[in-house]
Amino acid sequence: MSTSSNTGLIANWEIRHSRSRNLPYYFNSVTGESSWEPPFGSDTTKLQHYMATQYSGSAQSGNNNTGGGQSIGADASSTSSSGVPTKVRASHLLIKHRDSRRPSSWKESNITRTKDESRAILLAHEARIRSGQITLGQLASTESDCSSARKGGDLGAFGRGEMQKEFEDAAFSLKVGEISSIVETGSGLHLIERTA
Repeated sequence: MSTSSNTGLIANWEIRHSRSRNLPYYFNSVTGESSWEPPFGSDTTKLQHYMATQYSGSAQSGNNNTGGGQSIGADASSTSSSGVPTKVRASHLLIKHRDSRRPSSWKESNITRTKDESRAILLAHEARIRSGQITLGQLASTESDCSSARKGGDLGAFGRGEMQKEFEDAAFSLKVGEISSIVETGSGLHLIERTA
């Protein structure tokens, strides 16, 4: 299959920007198909380089939203009358494995590692983050298997019922600035940082 010389995507696919999620996604201009994950057959090395230079440059750790346009987490600190948050904002680092719901990512079209191997990778990342060597956002931009890597792992603000239950429960239990231990969902294994 031929790929685009600059993006590494296969023929008829292009990168577009979702206004609702404020994230890039993949779109087939012939079939109209869209996907958060790169199409099978793309040159993932070339695509990873392209995405890192085009989309990860503005990803910052912490609460800074340096991208142009709206702040996707502006209302992230909404709370109910009882003081319980109704929305939180979080970033995450996702490591998928072969039993994940969708075992592919912008980095790899076919993920074959086991859950135990993914856990070992994430534990090593967690150790670097907790030692202060690197922030979760910095590491997510190059290592996360989620398309949010392009924004340093930032998922924006979300309320109850918008994420997988295990992820949601962990995110809502964190204090601002706190990082979870490993959280397992159908998508894979996550480290979650509540940012607002």
